[in-house]
Amino acid sequence: MKKAVKKIVIAIILVLFFGIYYYITIPAINIHSGGFWQCLLFLTALLTAVYVMTKAGRVYKEQNSRPELKSLMQEFKLVKIGVVAFILIGAVYAVGAILSSPIVNAAKYQKLLTVEESDFVRDIKEVSFNTIPLLDKSSAELLGNRKMGSMVDMVSQFEVSTEYTQINYQNTPVRVAPLVYASPIKWLTNQKQGIPAYIRIDMATQNTECVKLQAGIRYSESELFNRNIYRHLRFHYPTYIFGDQIFFEINDEGTPYWVCPVKKFNIGLFGGQTVGKAILCNAITGECEEYDVEDVPTWVDKVYSAELLTGLYNYYGILKHGYFNSILGQKDCLQTTNGYNYIALNDDVWVYTGVTSVSGDQSNVGFVLMNQRTMETKFYRIEGAIEDSAMSSAEGQVQNLGYRATFPLLLNITNEPTYFMALKDGAGLVKKYAMVNVQKYQWVAIGDTVQECERAYMKLLTTNGITKSQVSGVYEKKKGKIASIAPVVVDGNTHYYICLEQSEDIFDVNVADTTLVKIVKYTVGDMVSFEYEMAENGIFTVVNIE
Repeated sequence: MKKAVKKIVIAIILVLFFGIYYYITIPAINIHSGGFWQCLLFLTALLTAVYVMTKAGRVYKEQNSRPELKSLMQEFKLVKIGVVAFILIGAVYAVGAILSSPIVNAAKYQKLLTVEESDFVRDIKEVSFNTIPLLDKSSAELLGNRKMGSMVDMVSQFEVSTEYTQINYQNTPVRVAPLVYASPIKWLTNQKQGIPAYIRIDMATQNTECVKLQAGIRYSESELFNRNIYRHLRFHYPTYIFGDQIFFEINDEGTPYWVCPVKKFNIGLFGGQTVGKAILCNAITGECEEYDVEDVPTWVDKVYSAELLTGLYNYYGILKHGYFNSILGQKDCLQTTNGYNYIALNDDVWVYTGVTSVSGDQSNVGFVLMNQRTMETKFYRIEGAIEDSAMSSAEGQVQNLGYRATFPLLLNITNEPTYFMALKDGAGLVKKYAMVNVQKYQWVAIGDTVQECERAYMKLLTTNGITKSQVSGVYEKKKGKIASIAPVVVDGNTHYYICLEQSEDIFDVNVADTTLVKIVKYTVGDMVSFEYEMAENGIFTVVNIE
């Protein structure tokens, strides 16, 4: 009777121990999951060790002395089974990893991504600076933390997550990040209501909002126990292997969701990872919707992470002639550069990165755009400087100020591929903007505002052989008598707003541009003639005073 009770107690302890292990590690019950095989190894080792300890204790007690090794081996026949099982599981895990690797399957890895060669001018149209992101993630974090600091009703209880997801929201590039509990104690006192808001930052205007919710976010990465988003997903989908990163997004109505990619392994047990499905989890209610990757709603912007896409392109570029060529001869081996950025095209977010040879030279053979929702990939054969060289060239123009360049965006400026980047001071604040020609990276234009930077770049193109008609076809001329003129301060720079007689238009003259400072000599009643850029908001930007 005592033996039976003891066995039951041991069994209960083992079940509890394993249950706690599973609850903490939450491995997928799937043979393609490395965590599943590690869990099997752990369970086999645990059961074998418990059997050895209990059996040794019983033998020692029965013989009332330390048993001999021969006696122990006779008693411990099941140990052999446990050891053999452990070795077999480990062998399957190791062999599976080897047979799934690029060493064995280079050709299959190289074909995981389909790359289409396309035309830069046709695909990437000239865009308004009101629709391109002017901030990088670190700048967005500064704005988000500053906004959070002003929310006196929440700042003591919550912080802003570091996961600033860049998405298109109502045709505007924004970054969104949920709030997180400031500490486990703050979770304990606030978890009943949930997280009350998220941060939304317009990447073009730098407008930062703390969007308060009627019902709080109850499923997130900062939740504990069953409402932790990873545990919530695991209990709903015990066999799914989720991506290394899930994405916080909002739909067109501003409702927060978690976009959770489900891994698909195309080569062997563990190799050839792409995405097969996506789970959309409502962050407020926890309700989950499952989609095949090709059926994901169009408001979703991120299913494939930038790291996954660049990794797939590296397989495509490096493994063209097999694995050993990628290590030894390296013939025709191409790889992405050491950074990436995001471009909004056709209501999708695309990852942009340059493509260079593995030899480590300072030039690109082209660049790629990779769609984060569909995995569609386009290659543009444009030779030029790598992003690091362009960044250094821009920093050289302001080396006396010590500004550092952000990783550039790629823009189409009058059909010229152009790197656009912000220049930040030591505190991480954007001070200036720079444009660098991709093919001739010694062509650098700097400006205190985006418009000033663009005008300087246009003039630079003109002086270097691009005709004025090519770079200023959007300019119009205006002549008239000044009806009113008023100075205003915009972003720390003085502008003069001018109205002409018999015209309802407002013209903006930025005197930070030294070629326009002569406007201060004009007054009401003076005749003025200038060139200006067309605009949609009724305020036209003056680019030249004749």
